[in-house]
Amino acid sequence: MKIAVVDGHSTGRALVSALRARGSVCVHVQSSPQMAEFFTRGFRADDFEVLLDGSGDLVPLARQLAGLGVDRVVAGTESGVMIADTLSHLMELPGNRYETLAARRDKKLMAETAAAAGVAVPRGTEVADADEAAVWFAASGLTAAVVKPLNSAGTDNVRFCGTEEEVRDACKSVLASDNLFGQPNATVLVQERVHGVEYYANTVSHDGVHRFAELWRYTKRTGSGGRPVYDYEEPVPVGSAEAAVLRGFVTETLDALGVVSGAAHTEVMMTERGPVLIESGARLGGGTAPEVVERYAGTSQTGLLADTLMDPARLASFDEASVKGAGALRNVALINPTAGIVKSLDWTERLRALPTLLHLSHGAVVGQYLPDTTDLINSPGYVFLAAEDPRDIERDYRALRAMEEEGLYTR
Repeated sequence: MKIAVVDGHSTGRALVSALRARGSVCVHVQSSPQMAEFFTRGFRADDFEVLLDGSGDLVPLARQLAGLGVDRVVAGTESGVMIADTLSHLMELPGNRYETLAARRDKKLMAETAAAAGVAVPRGTEVADADEAAVWFAASGLTAAVVKPLNSAGTDNVRFCGTEEEVRDACKSVLASDNLFGQPNATVLVQERVHGVEYYANTVSHDGVHRFAELWRYTKRTGSGGRPVYDYEEPVPVGSAEAAVLRGFVTETLDALGVVSGAAHTEVMMTERGPVLIESGARLGGGTAPEVVERYAGTSQTGLLADTLMDPARLASFDEASVKGAGALRNVALINPTAGIVKSLDWTERLRALPTLLHLSHGAVVGQYLPDTTDLINSPGYVFLAAEDPRDIERDYRALRAMEEEGLYTR
C-alpha cells in the first residue's frame, strides 16, 4: 500500500508513523513552499519515498502520483484538506464529495451548507469591512459574537466580543493579517457566540460509514483581548448517554459536508437549545499522542485511520463500544502567563516529575522569545496526565498551573 500525505506535519507526523508501522510506503505532498514553523517543526523527510510540490497545477501532480502507484491521498493537517480531496477526485480514489469541497474549508460556506441540511449553526455574516461588521452586530440583537478568519485553524485570530467597538476592532485585526497558512484575510466571519459545554468528535469514515474513534469534552478559558485559550480536555465514552445526542448530530454534519472517506474533527457546543455546530475539519484532530490515547481511551483516531487506509474492512468491524477509557485522562494545554525569553529547558524535568504525567510535547528552544499565551498557536505545548484516580490528575494539574504562574517557561 502506498499513501500520499498532503502536509504530513503536526498530527500528520503521527499518521505517517502509524502507516509505516503497518507496512505502508508514504509519499509527501507539500501544499506551499512556505509553511509556518508551527507546522513544519519535527518534519522527517526520510519517512517518505519522495517529496513533491503541491503548490502548482494538480492535474500533472495527480498523474505523477498515479505513476508512482499511490493508492490513497489523505490530508496530514488542515492546510492539506483541499488538495488531498482534489487529488483524490482527479485520481478517482476514495475521498470526500468534490462538490462540497469548499464547504469543508470556508467556515461561512460550511455553516450555510450544514444549515441547509438541517444542522443547527450559529447566526453569522461574512464581511470585508469592519464598520459593516459592527453595524450587523448592532442590528442582530446578539449580546456576544465570535470573530474569526474564514480559512484558518487553531484559534488563529479568534476573538470573543460583547460590543460594537470590540467587533470592529477584532475585524480590523483579522482583515489586516494573514491566516495561519500565510494567506491574506480578504473577509472575516462574525458569528453568534453560543454558550454551553463544548465537545469535539474525532471520526473516521469510509464509503459514507462513520465511526467515532474519540469524543472529548473541552474546558477553555477566555484570555487577554477576549481570545479563547485552551485549558484542558477529557475523553467521553462514546457509548455513554452524554455522547448519544452528539453522535447523531455529528453524523448529520459529516453527511451534510460531504465527508465520505477519511478523518474528521468536529467541534460542537451543547447548548440549552441542543447541539450547535462550531466547525468541522476533514482531517485528523490535532494535539494528540496516539499511544497514550489508545492506552487510556481504547483506540485513537490516528490508529483507526491508519487501519482503515490499509484495509477498509477494519472500519466496518470497529466496535465503538470499545471506546471507553481505563482510569482518568486529561490533555492539558500549557499556558505561559508572562512573555519572555526561554533561558533553559529545565522546566521540562519539573513537569516530567509530576506523578501522573505520561507525555510532554513542546516546541520551545533556549533563547526563543515566548509570548504570553493568547491562542493555541503560541501555547508552549501540551501534556497528557493519566491515573486510575481522577483526584491525582486534578492535583498534578493544579501543581502545573501553579508552576506556570511562577514563570515556569521564561524565568
